[in-house]
Amino acid sequence: MTGDSTSKKYRSLFLSDVHLGTRGCQADLLLDFLKHNDADTVYLVGDIIDGWRLKRSWYWPQLHNDVVQKLLRKGRKGARIVYIPGNHDEFLRDFFGIHFGGVEVVDQFIHEGANGKKYLVIHGDQFDVVVRHAKWLAFLGDWAYVTALNLNTVLNYCRRKLGLTYWSLSAWAKLKVKNAVNFIGKFEETLVSEAQRQKVDGVICGHIHHAADHETNGIHYINTGDWVESCTAVAENFDGTFELIRWGDGKRAATEPSRESSGSRVAA
Repeated sequence: MTGDSTSKKYRSLFLSDVHLGTRGCQADLLLDFLKHNDADTVYLVGDIIDGWRLKRSWYWPQLHNDVVQKLLRKGRKGARIVYIPGNHDEFLRDFFGIHFGGVEVVDQFIHEGANGKKYLVIHGDQFDVVVRHAKWLAFLGDWAYVTALNLNTVLNYCRRKLGLTYWSLSAWAKLKVKNAVNFIGKFEETLVSEAQRQKVDGVICGHIHHAADHETNGIHYINTGDWVESCTAVAENFDGTFELIRWGDGKRAATEPSRESSGSRVAA
């Protein structure tokens, strides 16, 4: 596969929670990321398209179409594209096992790393009690989240005028509200338990918009984050190590060694 002359090549890339079809999607930064990063395999780990929002109000600017075309172009140039739908793009769950323009649609996937370790790749909403058993509450939470993002837009417009960098109100609140912190912890525990049940070495998921890379109870837990608040992705190098990449301001920061024992690296 050939790519942009300045692009970096990975063995695998993992992206989730892009939410194309919403005003909060930072498609411009994702396009920049895709321009500078290639991989043999690209995993789309759910909520790439926001079907919930599109049903209520159609919003699909050219930038969002450009993201789709960029991903399809990578497939045409030789990359394997694996799409694992989430709750916001659950309409694709009717098409498991089908290929769309070279894109494979699957429920979950066992990824074998370059070092032989196996990872369960899954969006994660299947283990969210609210999404599974109180969908009306999930829709209400989605409305509150959109409201926070709209406030975010106004706030960051003012910050740019003052020469300040981007700051996420919703991400800050998520880490400050005790119930949200507890939910994140419980979600991680549940996914780790599922990885143990499936007898794999790790799990790579999305859903909660909280990027992470650490080891819990002998399981390597990786969350890809999102492209609404944090603009993060996960990359596997050809030696089997992983990087958590934060594409702030469209530029990747220097990679630092991870403090975890998993052999991963974090780009902060």
